[in-house]
Amino acid sequence: MANKKVFVSGCYDMLHSGHVAFFKEASQYGDLYVGIGSDATIAALKSRKTICSEQERLYMVKAIRYVTDACINPGSGMMDFVESVDRIKPDIFVVNEDGGSEDKRQFCAERGIEYVVLQREPDAGLEARSTTAIRTKVRSQLPYRLDLAGTWIDQPYVSKYGAGWAITISLEPTIEFMERGGMSTSTRNAMRKLWPYHLPNYDPEKLAKLVFCFENEPEKDGHISGAQDAIGICIPGLSRHFYDNHYWPERIETIHDEATLTWLEEHLCLIPMFPRPDGLSVVEGAKIDAEGVKALSSAADRCWEAILNHDLKGFAEAYQASFEAQTAMFPAMLSTEVAAWIERYRDRALAWKLSGAGGGGYLALVVDQIPEEAIRLKIRRRDF
Repeated sequence: MANKKVFVSGCYDMLHSGHVAFFKEASQYGDLYVGIGSDATIAALKSRKTICSEQERLYMVKAIRYVTDACINPGSGMMDFVESVDRIKPDIFVVNEDGGSEDKRQFCAERGIEYVVLQREPDAGLEARSTTAIRTKVRSQLPYRLDLAGTWIDQPYVSKYGAGWAITISLEPTIEFMERGGMSTSTRNAMRKLWPYHLPNYDPEKLAKLVFCFENEPEKDGHISGAQDAIGICIPGLSRHFYDNHYWPERIETIHDEATLTWLEEHLCLIPMFPRPDGLSVVEGAKIDAEGVKALSSAADRCWEAILNHDLKGFAEAYQASFEAQTAMFPAMLSTEVAAWIERYRDRALAWKLSGAGGGGYLALVVDQIPEEAIRLKIRRRDF
């Protein structure tokens, strides 16, 4: 009786022992066939070029003894493997724990393919490896930031209609977030010119102000990056900052309580969508007035209180209200493509918003239980 056919798919850029361990475990289910993301697909999804070309990656993957055969997936996007699967006709589709998605599960169900999720387990004597972890170690340990509520208030053309708080959290770089994804990568890239690998051991608020001044040069024309980006990256934990018609906040408050940060990690997650399209202006068609800014600032106040009280229902309601206030003022944040992603999670999340300025990037969810396919967050703790 012929062995079952097993299919896996991925980028396999910077091939490492974690990939080999994954192939080894997947091959235990049958003859292993590997679909590899093309250079064009990776560039579109990750907004960067590959380290190794698709032909080099194909050569290396084929050389692994657990692999029966491999190919370059001819499709594009997160589901670039569709044509490969329809040609190979596997019995089993295997993913690792952070490579699964509901789309993949449904795709397999429609074709009668068994869907298997594996945990990341290194072989004996080896440490766990992932491409993201390697990239992070090689490139930078600088944090990212996620904006929770009230953001846009850090721009004076918004806060001139009413003062209010912006709420952010600083994130450990557990993954490499996409460029133009609303995770403040432009500010982070500016910071890397000062500190390529990690933040210096210095007062976080002063670091944030230095970054803000460095990124927004006096002679620079056009958009001025909001201070919430620099603050969210540099100041660990949960922060809120109060803006009143100025670029820099009047005051900053931070929370480092372990129970509160852990509670947030258990109820916040990210779903990757796609990079914000080049040339998209999210401020085009903006409708900013005192009523809209009041709705934004009120939602941020309620969000903060709910977080401190570990009130999940109140947090979800305020989080959603903040998003609705944002998109009422900046409707270009919410494209047709983004709206389609929201629909996928409308019945699975308590609330949702877009990372950063929207138009793409990540769907940030408040949930009772984090979905299998979501990115878990690790909030950066204070160094003592």
